[in-house]
Amino acid sequence: MLAINSQFDSGNIECVDCRSADNIQLKIRVDNESHFYQWFYYRLTGARRTACRMHIVNAGQSAYTDGWKDYQAVASYDLQSWFRVPSHYSDGQLVIEHEPLLDSVYYAYFAPYPVSRHAALVADCQTYDQVRYEQLGTTLDGQSMDLLMIGEPAKDRKKCWVFARQHPGETMAEWWMEGFLARLLDDDDALTRRLLQQAVFYVVPNMNPDGSRRGHLRTNAAGMNLNREWRDASMEKSPEVFLVREKMAQTEVDFALDVHGDEALPYNFIAGAEGIQGWNERLAGLQQSFCDAYQQANPDFQQKYGYPLDKPNSSDLRKATDYIAQTHACLSMTLEMPFKDNADFPNTETGWSPERCALLGASVIHPIAAVLADL
Repeated sequence: MLAINSQFDSGNIECVDCRSADNIQLKIRVDNESHFYQWFYYRLTGARRTACRMHIVNAGQSAYTDGWKDYQAVASYDLQSWFRVPSHYSDGQLVIEHEPLLDSVYYAYFAPYPVSRHAALVADCQTYDQVRYEQLGTTLDGQSMDLLMIGEPAKDRKKCWVFARQHPGETMAEWWMEGFLARLLDDDDALTRRLLQQAVFYVVPNMNPDGSRRGHLRTNAAGMNLNREWRDASMEKSPEVFLVREKMAQTEVDFALDVHGDEALPYNFIAGAEGIQGWNERLAGLQQSFCDAYQQANPDFQQKYGYPLDKPNSSDLRKATDYIAQTHACLSMTLEMPFKDNADFPNTETGWSPERCALLGASVIHPIAAVLADL
């Protein structure tokens, strides 16, 4: 008997009709108190060796319909290895076609990064001598806001902030975090040892645990888009941003990297803070040096494609990158990764994958090292 279920950590789907394998009808749930939706994650059982055709019938009203062009959903039998399955978008529906080899299979918008894995990541990191853990506070759902402080604070050391998953459905951001943290905590890596002699890192692996657990695309439990809350953050609506912003005010900031995913563009790229009032040649030079070094360290990062540059004095201080750059007069950037594949180096089996995210995260050590002395 066919069955669809998403009642688990980060799950999101509503089953409209699954009586016929070749015409399964599904709907993505809208983020709570919001109009955003696009993230899906569900389990299909009872379809072993059966050709299935799954229609997400409300894809045409999702947040970013350009994201469905050339998109392929991911699937997994063991929740460890994720592979792409044939998908196409037409007549306002995303159609996923797959013949499962086993009785139980999971499908998702991108490889999920559940809250349970986040907890394991934080628990593992705190076992390293150079790491101190701090709970900044709690979310609206009562979950912990986890901060990892890596290195010993000192007056002459740079303060580097790295944070991910303001938008919870952008799970590639926390896969990136795994690679970054593994490299930063590698005692056998001379480059990271030198970095930690010059800087202390403040790392928030998941800015939006409530949205992550609830299976949201873009918002927290109150339906707030956290990357539009930095100027006016409050404990009532956006405690996640409020708590991180207050901690930044205590530590000060020399460098900030906000890690995201982009639905439409099949590339990895940086978006900067060119629109802030304090933008100058120094910041422009630092950003260019960072991007050049990142591209040299890992060709999966590129500079040809990305967002249009903000015009002078057009900043949006509701956004993390602009708010931090303006408030702390520092190099502040957003890293975007694809939901689809990297068009420069495509992999038809996996597309852009957790493994490639982690490698890109590990590679960021090089561009940080390249600009650190000049921050």
